[in-house]
Amino acid sequence: MSDATGQPAGASPPARAAGVPEGLAPQTQEFLKALGSPTRQRIMMLFAQGAELSVGEVAERTGISQATASQQLTLLRRGRVVTSRRDGKTVYYRADRDGALAALAELQSYLATCC
Repeated sequence: MSDATGQPAGASPPARAAGVPEGLAPQTQEFLKALGSPTRQRIMMLFAQGAELSVGEVAERTGISQATASQQLTLLRRGRVVTSRRDGKTVYYRADRDGALAALAELQSYLATCC
C-alpha cells in the first residue's frame, strides 16, 4: 500500500540532492490545484470586483448544485483563492487577495530558481 506521495507506506522520502530546493509549500500546491478546474475558474470570476456570495448564490450563478458549489468553494478556500465568514447559518465567500498574492509570490520565486 502506498501513501499520498506514491511511496510505499512507511518508506523514507527520497533523498534530496545537495543544493536542490525543496518543492513548493503545501499551501502553494493547494493554490495550483484550486486553479486546475474549469468549474473553479468560473467560480473565481464571480468574486471579481469584491463580490461576497453564499454557497447558494454561487450554485445559482454557475448552474451547479449547492453540494458541488460547497465542495468547489472548500477547495478554493484551501488554495487561498477565497476566504469565508459565517453570518448565522449562512457562510459567505469572497476573494482572498492576500492569500493568492502570497501563493503567486512563492510560485514566482520557485520558478525563478528552477527555470
